[in-house]
This record gives sequence, structure tokens and C-alpha cells, in this order.
Amino acid sequence: MTAVRVTADKDSGVAIVTLDRPARLNAIDLAMRDELRTVWGELRFDDSVRAIVLTGAGDRAFSTGLDRDAVVPQPNSPYMADDPLLHVGPKSNDLWKPVVAAVRGMACGGAFYLLGEADFVVADPSAAFFDPHTTYGMVSAYESVLMSGRMPYGEVARMMLMGTAERIGARRAYDIGLVSELTGPGGALAAATECATVIAGYPPEGVQGTVRALWAAKEANLAAGYAQAPHLIALGNLPGERQAELFTARNRTFRTR
Repeated sequence: MTAVRVTADKDSGVAIVTLDRPARLNAIDLAMRDELRTVWGELRFDDSVRAIVLTGAGDRAFSTGLDRDAVVPQPNSPYMADDPLLHVGPKSNDLWKPVVAAVRGMACGGAFYLLGEADFVVADPSAAFFDPHTTYGMVSAYESVLMSGRMPYGEVARMMLMGTAERIGARRAYDIGLVSELTGPGGALAAATECATVIAGYPPEGVQGTVRALWAAKEANLAAGYAQAPHLIALGNLPGERQAELFTARNRTFRTR
């Protein structure tokens, strides 16, 4: 593994999975995507790990989503579009051990594939959440569907539609329920690990059944949203070169609320 770091404490039963590309703000390239899928698969079979913490290396970002330099081959058909991050999260890899996300710095765009499949989120005051898709002429489809299960509709709609002009700060994220605990500076990882340690101390059968039941309550809505996503993306996304132009010309100012 080069882009994903895993450390496991056999005594506590907690594994910490770290997105480890801090120089790229932990953006997910295709190699990291594949490593994450491998990690989730391995954790399914490791009975010594009973709870997981997911975090990002460095203090600037949890993750800024798909790496813009990633080359994603696509079939020449709108009916067979491949989303590179659709199966990057733990639930989509059939992992039903609890996952607590610890967020420091930016979490945006494709990061929501991971946060949307975490069971709850702990953040420190530097955390900031936003979705740049609309700014660059792209449809926020899977991200919007996932986050609609974590936030009130109006908050999700505002975040997705405002693009890079606004960020949801850590306090606002806590107030609307996206974040379950707001820690002191630099405290998110320790707080998330503390929660995971408590959960890992319980009988795993009951814990994993609860995780599965909670996710089952969301699956019907996810399936309905996901069914529309490929077509909306095919219809709404601007050509790649136009997206690149908008990215280059973007206004770098934003407000945090």
C-alpha cells in the first residue's frame, strides 16, 4: 500500500485507515481507489478488527475527492458510464463493521462517497465541507444522493448548488447533524478512536447487525437516486475541456457559514 495506510491495535480491536496523499490533499486517484477497495475487503476477514476509524493524513484535508489528474476510461455510450468512486466506500464493499470518520480540513466532492458510507463523523474546528461540481459544469449526483441521508434537504441542496462559493464550517456541520461531535483543534482522530474503541468492546454480532440494519433503512432511497445518476451525469456534464477551463478560471474566494 502506498496511498492508504492501515494501523490496527489488536488489543482494542480498532483499525485506523488513513488516506495518505497529503501533498495532493488526499485526493483519490485510481490507485488509491483500488487500495481502498482492497483494504475494505481485507478488513471483512480480519476478526481481530471490530471497529474502524477513517481519516486523512496532514492537517489541510480529509480528502478533496477524485484527483483531477486521474484518467478514467469510459465506454462510448451514455448507457454504460463508469463512475470511478462508486465502489470506494466500506458499505459498497460489503463491510458491515462500524466506521467512524475523523475529519480535519477540507472534505469535498468525491470525499462524500466515503463520508456518506461512514456511520458517523467526528470533526475538529478546521473541518470544511463543500461540493465543487456545479462550479465546474458537472452534475453532483452520487454525492448528493449520499449526503441527502446525512443532512436536511435544504442544507444538501444549498451545499451542492452553491459549489465553491460557500463552505459549511465545522460548527454549522455539527448544528445540522452532518458532524456528530466537534472536538478541539487536532482532536478529531483521538475522539473518533475513543468512540471506535468503545464500540469494538461490544459483542461484534450485535454491532454489525445494527450497522446493517441502519444501512438497510437508507438503501431504498440510495437505489432510487443511483438509478437516475448515470443519465443525469451524461446529460448534464460539460465536456472535459470545458470543465478544465472553468476550473482554471474559478473564483478562489468563498464564504464559510
